[in-house]
Amino acid sequence: MEQAQTMATLLHDLLRQLAAGTEDDPAVELPLAQLRVCSVLHQGPRSMSAISRELGVSLSAMTQIADRLERTELVQRIARGDDRRVRCLQLTERGEKIMRLHKDVRVRRIATALEHLNPAARNGVTAALQTMVQACIATKGQDKHPKEDHSHPPVSEAIL
Repeated sequence: MEQAQTMATLLHDLLRQLAAGTEDDPAVELPLAQLRVCSVLHQGPRSMSAISRELGVSLSAMTQIADRLERTELVQRIARGDDRRVRCLQLTERGEKIMRLHKDVRVRRIATALEHLNPAARNGVTAALQTMVQACIATKGQDKHPKEDHSHPPVSEAIL
């Protein structure tokens, strides 16, 4: 549990550092909930219920977020396939452009940070992140509260 807490703090700090000083990021003005929805939609149109499940928000909250995004012309509601009753959200051209620029800014900031690491460290960070993503996918839906495990040193000790 201590290792998980340390990792949560490190991930939070990493994300704050990557987001700091991003005046050139057009998405910086978006509230976090709207940015999360746009990030999901950047992968393609989704139904409101699918987005609400993926982000863990109620359908009514998702509707409010979608309404705000639609008013700012970042998303549009579209009919899904043959069933016109099912509405999906899709990024508009403006929304796509903002999310593309947002991703470019983020990639540039990461590249700049990676330049400070030697190739072995860069590869290690990439491998560790890939491993964590796979572990999260493998445990999705399992809401366990692990007991403290004192068999491994805290992350900070393991890195040193």
